[in-house]
Amino acid sequence: MDINKVLYISQEISPYLPDSPMALMSRELPQAIQEQGIEVRTFMPKYGYINERRHQLHEVIRLSGMNLIIDDTDHPLIIKVATLQPARMQVYFIFNEDYFNKNISEELETQLSPEDNDERSIFYVRGTLETMKKLRWVPDVIHCSGWLTALAPLYIKDFYGDDPSFQHAKVVYSLFDTDLAEPFDERLYEKLQFDGLKDSNIKALKDKKATLMDLTKIALKHSDGVIQCSENIDPEILKMVEKSKLPFLPYNAGETSVETYTEFYKSL
Repeated sequence: MDINKVLYISQEISPYLPDSPMALMSRELPQAIQEQGIEVRTFMPKYGYINERRHQLHEVIRLSGMNLIIDDTDHPLIIKVATLQPARMQVYFIFNEDYFNKNISEELETQLSPEDNDERSIFYVRGTLETMKKLRWVPDVIHCSGWLTALAPLYIKDFYGDDPSFQHAKVVYSLFDTDLAEPFDERLYEKLQFDGLKDSNIKALKDKKATLMDLTKIALKHSDGVIQCSENIDPEILKMVEKSKLPFLPYNAGETSVETYTEFYKSL
């Protein structure tokens, strides 16, 4: 298929967070894809660690102001943006003070308050997709990186399944060797049910704390392609990928070219 627009939903992006394989790939890949003449939009959470003045973040008033209801509670959605130079690539930030701190901390909120990671993930995913709707920007591919984005494929294919903004988008999920600080809250099933997600898509989460394996299984079930971005992925997860028969781009020691990613997108 032709690829004109790619949306990146990332857990970490350099230089806003310390360099890690995920943060570096989430910066370098969108930039390389953009340099190929493809339009990109890139999102990450606005963690408290991120220095807004240093990185010149500013709020996008026309996109902010919406309330997202999670578990029957309203949470204001704030959108900020910065531009990566010299690539001139914009990065959008999802913020809400219930889930992301205002104060700078060396430790991320996902580690400081892991008991909120289920709602933090829902808020980040829904906030990103609602912002895309406001932008009226229809992606051909949506590439999700990091366990905080694991619910994105589910929401895209279920909650937003009939939405023209995402109806024809192909979803790619990247596998990294990062793990959860602790499993997601055991009420995750109820919170997803509150959003009206189909029981057939979430029943595996009922009456349990969701582990990385559970979240990965949900992500794979609703993705159109998988990319292995770390060498040491849990063998059980790789078995799940093989069993899914999804198009798969294996790990290549950081030598995978932008053309390889582009061709993978086009093959979906």
